[in-house]
Amino acid sequence: MPIWLQTAALLSLSNIFMTFAWYGHLKTLHSKPWFVAALISWGIALFEYMIMVPANRIGYTTMSVGQLKIMQEVITLSIFVPFSVFYMQQPLRLDYLWAGLCLLGAVYFIFRA
Repeated sequence: MPIWLQTAALLSLSNIFMTFAWYGHLKTLHSKPWFVAALISWGIALFEYMIMVPANRIGYTTMSVGQLKIMQEVITLSIFVPFSVFYMQQPLRLDYLWAGLCLLGAVYFIFRA
C-alpha cells in the first residue's frame, strides 16, 4: 500500500475519534458537567493520538509537514461534514462546499512540485 494511502487511512480513522471527542459530547453529554465531558473526550482523544502519531510518522517519510497538515485538514472536513449532518443532525450547508473548494486550492499549492 502506498505511503500516502496508509497515512490517509490512519488519519481518517484518527479523525473519526477526534471528531467524536471534540463534538460528540454536545449531543450525548449535554446534561453532564463540562469536566465529565472533558474527561470522556480526553479518553477518546487518547485513541486518536495513538493512531495519529504513527500516521504522521509514516507520512513524514515521503511528505513534508505542510503536506501532512493539508491532508489532515481535507480529511477533517470530509469526516466532519457527514458527522455534522448525520450524527448531529445539522443542516447541510453550502458553506461546506466553499470550504472544500478552498481546501482543494490548498492541496494544489502544497502538493505541486
